[in-house]
Amino acid sequence: MNIKTFIFALSLILSPLTALAGGGHDHGHGHSHGPALISQSQAESVAAGRVMMLVEQEKVDKSWGAATIASAEKKMNGDQAEWLITFKNSHSSDSAKDTLYIFLSSTGDYIAANFTGK
Repeated sequence: MNIKTFIFALSLILSPLTALAGGGHDHGHGHSHGPALISQSQAESVAAGRVMMLVEQEKVDKSWGAATIASAEKKMNGDQAEWLITFKNSHSSDSAKDTLYIFLSSTGDYIAANFTGK
């Protein structure tokens, strides 16, 4: 499945959920309104969008638009949890640059992208 298809399918799946979210209700208990942690599928979607942005900004080759997700894992960086989403590009002519690593915070904020994974 390429990135464009993945993003389109995910947006179709998640779009009805926004219709159910409303501000006119009371939970009756206190809770934090801080940034919510994202799931693995949400991290994959955010990372795929970031890859497309890197392609559009010409920071990576346009062949990355057809890259696939190889893995997604939550890792600790010091005392902070972050997502590491790995993409593989089978169309890359440079074997040193056939894997792209996208780093996101546990709340989905973009941290960095590189070909080393470090």
